Amino acid sequence: MKRSIALLALSATLASFGAFADNSSSTYEYGMPLDIAKVVSITPASNDADCQVGTAHMVYVDHQGQTHEVDYRQMGQCSQL
Repeated sequence: MKRSIALLALSATLASFGAFADNSSSTYEYGMPLDIAKVVSITPASNDADCQVGTAHMVYVDHQGQTHEVDYRQMGQCSQL
C-alpha cells in the first residue's frame, strides 16, 4: 500500500514538471494558466464542418518572448437548420 502511494506521488510530481517543459505541444486543461502576448497561428480542428468535438492547435508567444504550442478541444462549427 505504501509503495503504491509513493509511486502515485512520484508520478504526479513528474507530471507537474512536464507542464513547465514547453518544448513540444501540450494539451490545454480547463483552468490552466496561459500567458499569451501574441497568437502566432491557430489550426482549427479537422472536423470543423460537423457537430463533433475535435482537437485544435495554437502557437503563441508569451510576455517574455518565448514561443509555446498548445492543443485544445474545440466544438465543430456546424449549423442546425
